[in-house]
Parts: sequence; structure tokens; C-alpha cells
Amino acid sequence: MRECKILTRDDIESLIAAGDNIVVHEGNVLRLNGWLARHPGGRLVIQHMVGRDATDEISIYHSSKTRRSMNQYRIGRISGQWVNFTPPIRGGLFTQRKQRSLEGTDETRSPSTVKSSLDPAMQSGLSCSPEDKLPVGGVDSSPTEPDNARIVDQALQDDLEQYPSLDSNTQRAITLKYRDLHRKIQIEGYYDCRYWEYTKEMGRYLVIFTGFLLALRSGWFTTSAALLGLFWHQIMFTAHDAGHQGISHNFVIDTLIGMFIADFCCGLSIGWWKSSHNVHHLVTNHHEHDPDIQNAPLFAMSPSFLKSFHSSYYNFTFLWDKAAELAIPYQRYTYYPIMGIARFNLYLLSWCHLLSPRSATFGAASWTRPTEICFMLMYWFLFGYCLVWRSIPTWPLRIMFVLVSHIITMPLHVQITLSHWAMSTSDVGESESFPQHQLRTTMDVECPAWLDFIHGGLQFQAVHHLFPGVPRHNLRRLQQLVIQFCEETGIKYKRLSFVAGNKDVLGKLGEVAHQLDLMMKCQKHMAATGESGLH
Repeated sequence: MRECKILTRDDIESLIAAGDNIVVHEGNVLRLNGWLARHPGGRLVIQHMVGRDATDEISIYHSSKTRRSMNQYRIGRISGQWVNFTPPIRGGLFTQRKQRSLEGTDETRSPSTVKSSLDPAMQSGLSCSPEDKLPVGGVDSSPTEPDNARIVDQALQDDLEQYPSLDSNTQRAITLKYRDLHRKIQIEGYYDCRYWEYTKEMGRYLVIFTGFLLALRSGWFTTSAALLGLFWHQIMFTAHDAGHQGISHNFVIDTLIGMFIADFCCGLSIGWWKSSHNVHHLVTNHHEHDPDIQNAPLFAMSPSFLKSFHSSYYNFTFLWDKAAELAIPYQRYTYYPIMGIARFNLYLLSWCHLLSPRSATFGAASWTRPTEICFMLMYWFLFGYCLVWRSIPTWPLRIMFVLVSHIITMPLHVQITLSHWAMSTSDVGESESFPQHQLRTTMDVECPAWLDFIHGGLQFQAVHHLFPGVPRHNLRRLQQLVIQFCEETGIKYKRLSFVAGNKDVLGKLGEVAHQLDLMMKCQKHMAATGESGLH
């Protein structure tokens, strides 16, 4: 193997400034321009790693064969420990060496640091009146942005106090322990799929689906609809496994399994889910970049959402408008009703993805888009025409059937939100290690083992976020190793029961709504008196 050139931090910054997609992996400098459009996981996941050491992220998502193939994109190596840049997609600014020399700033840049969201002049106490003390958790209405910035900043400071230091030595030690744990679970067979468990699951799916058909044939339309919804609820857990290549660990096989379940059986695009979900796993709970928590104008999980913000995933600016101003105060009351009909939104997102340029994949995955479109058209023919239109006699019964079957899947949507909506959305900078970020933004839901089939492995979200390729039937055993890892590193590992998790989410939604109410009172006070209320 020929000797690789050592690239300095300055060299890499110049390459990124010139438009190259540079990622560091195991000390190798990779230029991924040619892979961007062909990456089966989507281009955004690469763009979020530009200028960063993505060794852990790449290792947990790719097989050893795929990692070895990345050598073809290697243009050099780094010397010593890498200090992450902020990727351009997240606002990182890069200049080429010649330009920096002309500006007199040709030096190695310091690592990204945590910055207060407040202007220094505003770091003294802010309030609207002595009576209206703002609780931590925050709000941001454009006319009262200083107060919101104070609350966002306080949430950030709380995170910095509750979790291990972001200094390089501490984070490096956490990273090394995480890599040791990853090697341990590989050696001990945690990645081995227990196919017998899927055999039992397929038996359960078959019983539920047979019940749906028998009830439909007997004219018990409400019962039939409920059983169909339960069938959808159960099989989507396996689609989740397939989306993470956690069944066969083969891209083609698991993608076909995911397409059959998600696209053909449920009418949802597995390609859309993977595109969104892969980004979610890498930038978990970042309000500008994680699509899983961008639910404006209906919900605001933190004060960061109480102003206009630009989504890098949707390439769309969510404006803080009258609709949000009306919806957010009632979000704790609308949470369950909206979760009950959330599946309809997933249909829309699926088709928007498949019909957009984002879903166009080249290379070995080029077949996925047309296959998905065919599978989803077949779903709508079977469900929309054969089932709803031809098998159900009247419009009231048809409407009832559609609503009941979709509302039954509500626990799945609630389960997904529990693990993230009440967790931190603070951006602590680029120096935070991958495992600490995942544990700071994700929690697990406690339940007895006999209820695992109801939660489908999604109750182990923190464990899953650390090792997304581990089959879900192994997550309960793996949880014990993660608990030990957290004890050794001092990272907080949050677990709540399902009921307590619901209370936590509702409490967070109510807290943000309360803060918005106080902000609006401040705005009215300022409009009436002309006083800023800052003192």
C-alpha cells in the first residue's frame, strides 16, 4: 500500500472551502464527492459529517467490507487527534488558504466551542415583571427574543452541568470506552439475528391478519378495522429492523423486506423513512436539522421552535406565524388526538419524498425508487379500491373503517416521540462525542419483558441509538452493558416507565406553552407601554 500524504487542518479546510465533501475516518481523509449521489443512506448524512471525525458514525452503520471499500476515496491521512469543524450544512464557515493569507488570518483555527445564545450585553437578568419569572425550558416569540435566548441559554448551561465535560481528554476517553464496548458486542454475538424470534413474530402477524379477514367477511367492520390497525402496528417494528439492516445485514435483502412491509403492506415509503431516520440518528434533537422533531406549527418541544427556523432536511423555513401562535398554547391537549391521525401525514411525506429529486439514488441502489412506487401503488389498489371501496358497503362505514384502522396505530407514534420529545435539544458544539450526544438526547422506556412485543424494541431507544444495527431481540441483553458503560463514563442514562414518559412529554409541552403565554404577555406589555421590560 502506497504511503499517504499527511494533510494538515489547514489543507482540509481549504478543500472543504473549495466544495469538497471531506470526512475523517480512522485517521484517513476521505473525499466523498463521487459517493454523495450514490450513497444508499442519502447525501445529507454525509454532509452532516463534513469536516468531522466520523469514525464512530461510519463504524456502526457500515459493514467491514463497506468500510474497506472507502479506501478508494482516501486522499491522505491526518496526524494526531482531529478537532471537528462545524459542517457547512450546519453553518460552518470555511475559507481557502490563499484568501486567509490575504486577510492575515492564515492559522489553524481553534476547535468549535459552546457559545451562549445571548449577546453579552443581555447576560444580566431579564424579565417582564417581578411576578412573571420564567421557568427553564424556554420560548421564543420574535418580538421577545432576548427573553427566549436567556431561557435557551439556561437549558444549555444545565446540560453542561449534568453531563461530562466537553474537554478533549474527557470526550476522548468516552469515545475509546465506547469503541471497546462496540468490539465487545461484536465478539459476543449481539449482532447475530435470532431468526427464531421472527418466526414467532410472523405467527403473531398471521393470526392478527387472519382475524382481520374473518371479521371483514363476517361484516364486523369495526373489529376488522381494529385488527388491521393492530397488524400495521406490529409489522412496522420489523420494517424498522430492516431499515437498519438488522435482520440479514444485507442491503438488498433487508431493503426488500422493508419495502414489502412498509410500502406494500402499509403504504409508507421505507426510502423516505430511511432518508429521514438516518439524519435523525446523526443529529438527534437538533431543532434545525433533525426532521423527527420538526413539527411546526403544531408542536414545539423546546423554546428553539418558538421562532422561525430553517430546516436543513426539508430545505424549508418554518415561519413563526399566527397558526403556531394559536396551536402551541394547546399542544399538550392536542398531542394525543394528533398522534391518532399522524399516519395520514406519513402517507403525504412518503409520496412527497418519492416524487422529489431527493429520492433519486444512483449506483447499486438505483432500483429502490421505482420498486417503492410500484409497491405503494399496489397498496392503494388493494387498500383503497379492493378493501375500502369494494368490500365496505356504505360511506359512513368506509369512513369509520379508515379512521379506526389508522387510530389504532396511535401507540406506535406515541412510543416514537416518548424517547426524544422530553430530552435535551441544546446544541453543545462539535466537541461532544457520539455516545454522549445520543444519551443526552434519548431515553429508554422501562417495561417488563413479556410486554416487549407491544413496544417492538422501540423502548430501548437509547441503546438502539448507540448501536442501531443490533437486532431488537438482543437489545434487552445489551441494555445491561450500556448501563455499565454509563456508570463508568459518568453519562446520565435516563429510563422512565411508559406512563411516566407520557407525563414527562406532556409536562414539557405544557411548560413550553406556559412560557409562550408569558412571552405574549410581555409582548402586549411592550406594545402598550413602549417599555422593553428588560432590567
